[in-house]
Amino acid sequence: MEEYGVTAQEAYDVFNKHVESAWKDVNQEFMKPTEMPAEVLNRSLNLARVMDVLYREGDGYTYVGKAAKGGITSLLIEPIAL
Repeated sequence: MEEYGVTAQEAYDVFNKHVESAWKDVNQEFMKPTEMPAEVLNRSLNLARVMDVLYREGDGYTYVGKAAKGGITSLLIEPIAL
């Protein structure tokens, strides 16, 4: 922020654009055939998804908010019966 003379919100906006672009790249590459087993690719993709959920609105790992608690509760404590 000091180097470019921008506000915190402007810096966040730029980072969010980079994240959006990276997700597009990940999704495009995931659709291409590869010799890598799908199980390995799925684990990598799921890790990226978890990191996105935890850190999209700040540090959701250290400072757990309502969104993270609600997601964990609905996933593990009150799952939808199939």
